[in-house]
Amino acid sequence: MFCLPDHTAEDAQRLVLFRGQRAFVIMNKFPYNNGHIMVCPYRHVMLLADLEHEETHEIMDLMQWCAVILKQHFNCEGINVGLNQGQAAGAGIREHLHFHLVPRWTGDSSFMAVFDEVRTMPEHLNRTYAELKPYFTNGAAAGEQGRNASTPGQESCGP
Repeated sequence: MFCLPDHTAEDAQRLVLFRGQRAFVIMNKFPYNNGHIMVCPYRHVMLLADLEHEETHEIMDLMQWCAVILKQHFNCEGINVGLNQGQAAGAGIREHLHFHLVPRWTGDSSFMAVFDEVRTMPEHLNRTYAELKPYFTNGAAAGEQGRNASTPGQESCGP
């Protein structure tokens, strides 16, 4: 899921919103809320301490950018930002760390979430993707992040 091919032909299917030099932004296919996105390094890294300096900076830049986009698009009242490092901490894919950004609104967890951890999603993932993608495409085109749309060697998921 976090190993992207060099080509971008599958980006819409994979819900990839943005490709940077060392990290990328992707929508969560099993979101906690509408607009749940993740920032991930290309390299397989399990521990936060194993990120290289440049990766750490790019990831933080992308998380800041994503927070601005989520607030602007969804007009959310808050954003949960988190990393589950290791299986004991709840990491679903512990071999490849990834940072979650989840838009939140007061009262967004109704009784549905209490029973069987069920949530209702008022918008289909493909529609959310189509609405969010221009923020990342236009921002990249305007040079806001100073990153390339695709970078050779992104497929590298090895150490």
